[in-house]
Amino acid sequence: MTVRHINPEGMHRSPAFSQAVVVEQPAKTIYAGGQNGVGPDGKVVGPTVAEQSAQALRNLATILESEGATLANIVHWRIAVVDGHSFNEGYAAFQELWDPKNPPPAITVHVVAGLGPDHLVEIDAVAAL
Repeated sequence: MTVRHINPEGMHRSPAFSQAVVVEQPAKTIYAGGQNGVGPDGKVVGPTVAEQSAQALRNLATILESEGATLANIVHWRIAVVDGHSFNEGYAAFQELWDPKNPPPAITVHVVAGLGPDHLVEIDAVAAL
């Protein structure tokens, strides 16, 4: 399998995301459903975007590890943040978990009116390995 992170000339470059990711040849893909800041007990871990983002990322890591993958195998994230809350705290949580030696995945961020009760963030992902 070959994974190429695309950042064409003439487009903005960011350490936080790639403009696109191409997966070539047969690959195992994992489509992880939206993860919130909910701990193993089913309760929201805290009232901040930072706490909830970190937990959502830990949840994604757990899903991936169960299939022999890591966060580095993610080729696309889709992130929803409740209106009125900045994702800067969530980005800081991402930076703590993401190895900067790995090219970042493609990312789509949506500002939404609401999620579940007390949920401020939701992250789903596609991984290829």
